[in-house]
Amino acid sequence: MKYALYTGCAAKGACPELYQSTMHVTKRLGIEVVEMLNASCCGAGVITEADPDLALAINARTFAQAEALGLNIMTICGTCQGVMGMANHRLKTEEGLLDRINLMLAPEGVKYNGRVEVKHLLWIIVGEIGVEALQRHVTRPLENLRIAPFYGCYILRPSKYLGFDDPENPVSLEKVISALSAHPVDYEGKTKCCGFPLVLEKELIAIGMVGANLKEAKDEGADALVTPCPLCHMNLDIYQERAGKKIGEKLALPIFHLPQLIGLAMGFTPKELGLPHHLVSTENVVEKIQLKV
Repeated sequence: MKYALYTGCAAKGACPELYQSTMHVTKRLGIEVVEMLNASCCGAGVITEADPDLALAINARTFAQAEALGLNIMTICGTCQGVMGMANHRLKTEEGLLDRINLMLAPEGVKYNGRVEVKHLLWIIVGEIGVEALQRHVTRPLENLRIAPFYGCYILRPSKYLGFDDPENPVSLEKVISALSAHPVDYEGKTKCCGFPLVLEKELIAIGMVGANLKEAKDEGADALVTPCPLCHMNLDIYQERAGKKIGEKLALPIFHLPQLIGLAMGFTPKELGLPHHLVSTENVVEKIQLKV
């Protein structure tokens, strides 16, 4: 199994632990990756609002690079998955759109022929590797942990462009959590927005969203959250202390990247998975599985 790895911006910037843990986990799962070193930012939906054709062009350029390698793309960011998945769907289905975007790419000598698929690591694990195969890689069962899934927005919506999971009642993260022998925590906030798009403009509203989601998960008994999106991770981790003060609650809920949680169950050390990089300490969680940070 081989993919062109699109890291996105966060895994090579604010969340290096996501890249670090991804490389450990993909190797263990037998996923060969070719990192796309010349790919650009997906635009995170912001460029789409300002210049829709430019957003399509920068993503088509990335798709063309994977196409030249003869590989489909693996993403590790829910936001990248949503933005790129929507762009790819439009390029493949809207009459005349791919030709128009290719004209924008022509001066660079780039052409996209519409032969690439874009899949998040979560989708590859659940849909291609399979949760039973994942379970066979578990050497350190997380049976003492109650883990709340946090999907965020972009990996589920708009569902007509993505189509992997039910946006109202998703189950893919729960399947992974269960395969690791942990216990999924059900709560309404798992499909809500983390507040990241608002944080630069309406910080207090965004912090309120963080607090509401985390409090609900904690009230349902969660020891930690896991998310497939590093932007959600940043918002839930960085703003958690402020969110707790706003709602008058000590939250102290660690936020795991998807490959970090999988990596713990595979036997990797906290240091190998970059857990010390988190702002909200993971110490209580790793102690439950008899480890030291």
